[in-house]
Amino acid sequence: MLTEAVVVGTVLVAGAVTGVAGFGFALIGTAALASFVTPQEAVALMILPMMAANLSLVRELEREALTTCGRRFGPFLGAALVGTLAGMAVLEAAPERELSLLLGILILGFVGISQNAVDVPLADETKDRCFVESRSGMVGLGGVSGVVFGATNVGVQMVAYLRSCGLRRSVFVGVVGMVFLGINAARVGAAWFLGMYPEGVFVVSVGAALPAVVGVAAGKRVRWRVSEAWQRRTVLGLLTVVGVRLVVGAV
Repeated sequence: MLTEAVVVGTVLVAGAVTGVAGFGFALIGTAALASFVTPQEAVALMILPMMAANLSLVRELEREALTTCGRRFGPFLGAALVGTLAGMAVLEAAPERELSLLLGILILGFVGISQNAVDVPLADETKDRCFVESRSGMVGLGGVSGVVFGATNVGVQMVAYLRSCGLRRSVFVGVVGMVFLGINAARVGAAWFLGMYPEGVFVVSVGAALPAVVGVAAGKRVRWRVSEAWQRRTVLGLLTVVGVRLVVGAV
């Protein structure tokens, strides 16, 4: 089991990046911890800190915007929740080495696509058909995204969908927080039921919640002083390092 210092340091950095960029907490934190413990433990450890981090982001939404966005993205949130619970069941049965490799590949794939270094076949056609705000589109994308998130804590596909909806930056950050807060609240009970909190893991996860909030608060204080280009380079740089480490370790 990791020492508390390593966990605290990880969630502080992930929280600070999330406070600045509005996303990345689960991805950076889980990938970094998975370099030291099993992916199953890393996923479980990050659930409560993710709730704490996203709670502070949701507060950026005004009450009216929270209600409006809740109705607007309700089908997406509901489908993502169901998919997430299914993904957590898959996580329990997945081999450790293969799961680490999958997590590393997903992370590096996201970095490559973000840098336009990877050409995704039919990307434009897929975006036109899937990244729409129809009920069927939200349910389909939410369900698939939820399965991936439940098994790996990788939620960039959800972030990409919400970013495509043309939300203002502050609203976007709040909606991302709302989605992940709602899903992770349900995941706590599911993780306990599935036995993902062996002795010590739950206690460490609870203790990591406060550093997560502190990290997010620190990042939010400097958000408007940091250019989006710097945000992008920082997030992608961190993800590249942990992604390569996971792939090399698994291979």
